[in-house]
Amino acid sequence: MSKKRQFRLGAFIQATGHHISAWRHPDAQIDAGLNFEHYKEITQTAERGLFDAVFLADSPGVWGNGGENQCRNGKIAHFEPVTLFSALSSVTQNIGFIATASTTYEEPYTLARKFASLDYLSKGRAGWNVVTTGNDNAAANFGLENHPDHSLRYERAEEFVEVVKGLWDSWDDDAFIRDRELGIYFDPEKLHTLNHKGKHFSVKGPLNVGRPPQGYPVIVQAGASEAGRDLAARTAEVIFTANQTLADAQEFYADIKGRLAKYGRSPDDLKIMPGAFPIIGRTEEEAQEKYEFLQSLIHPDVAWGILKTYYKGVDLSKYSLDDLAPELPSDTNTNKSRLKLVKDLATRGSLTLRQLYRSLATARGHRTILGTPETIADQLEEWFNNGAADGFNIMPPILPTGLDDFVNLVVPILQKRGLFRTEYEGSTLRENLGLRRPGNRLAVQQANENLVSA
Repeated sequence: MSKKRQFRLGAFIQATGHHISAWRHPDAQIDAGLNFEHYKEITQTAERGLFDAVFLADSPGVWGNGGENQCRNGKIAHFEPVTLFSALSSVTQNIGFIATASTTYEEPYTLARKFASLDYLSKGRAGWNVVTTGNDNAAANFGLENHPDHSLRYERAEEFVEVVKGLWDSWDDDAFIRDRELGIYFDPEKLHTLNHKGKHFSVKGPLNVGRPPQGYPVIVQAGASEAGRDLAARTAEVIFTANQTLADAQEFYADIKGRLAKYGRSPDDLKIMPGAFPIIGRTEEEAQEKYEFLQSLIHPDVAWGILKTYYKGVDLSKYSLDDLAPELPSDTNTNKSRLKLVKDLATRGSLTLRQLYRSLATARGHRTILGTPETIADQLEEWFNNGAADGFNIMPPILPTGLDDFVNLVVPILQKRGLFRTEYEGSTLRENLGLRRPGNRLAVQQANENLVSA
């Protein structure tokens, strides 16, 4: 008999928690962004809960538009993910580490090198969340006048990922023979120089790190625009996505899975994991009380700041929070898929501006679910069993307590229903996600060339 299909779970960590004002909650670790012991605690909690991975979003620039309201931003200072995960890998054994890094503001060689290093340091538990960066504040940190155009960013990203994979293939898995007697450290036949020359990059190689333990660190992607979907179908092995309704999640799931065959891939080669922001109570009433308390922590300046993020170029001064939300701009050069999601959210429910900012304050457009541990599990299971998800990226409202609640209260229910593991299947992130280890394309190419010349 085939094994019953089971959830994949990621712990999406955002310092004090995902709610925009989480840092003001009395249960939050207020200095979390720069507190290693805090990250150690929550990562070990996720591992105790048998999560596949912890995930950190990141940007090469400060989020937000600056000004007076920035002083209320509790997420403004935090560690760089690969550096943090390198340290966390030494105090964990099984859980994976998915770090965000930008194809717009990094270079393929240095990125390939640091993720290969993380894969070695963690013994095969690294993943790379590929982003083109939706934060237009980043450009000025890299000597640019303007954030590059959306289509250009994705064109660059496609080439970037291929170069990085080529660099990870610089060495065969068994290239380093280290024979003291013969004095030979590596087999030169098993070294491959990339010699890439493309539109955006010229990279010779080889990489000065051996082939990563997983072959490639797991490739993760989060874009849901047309360009993002196609990039994911070609290159991603996990997608973190934001969907509000079962129907939207089913459409996204079917669309992405349906694109894979074009690129010679099977549905099992890509795991789709929507974000879920769970507020858990012993009763439905307690969950609602927790939700209302969190929302009460939002300062009015922060509320308007959330709205201004999406209403760029729109004068909101003539509106009150109890007015119906006006139509959102239809285009952006930053995060196109998120703007569409917020537009759909505002128009689908005919929301007031107050209702709109409250919806976005929790999980920025990801799905918010309230209830008891049983009803939280029910809601996740519904999507999992109805063609909407292979698992979920859990977004605790506050940390550390929000993750504690999920691990202590919801995970045992999922296990009892046979929907989630009771022990790790393997020692690498790929093994636990059920993903195959990629072969070395440069080695295959060289073998084919040798056959032709023989």
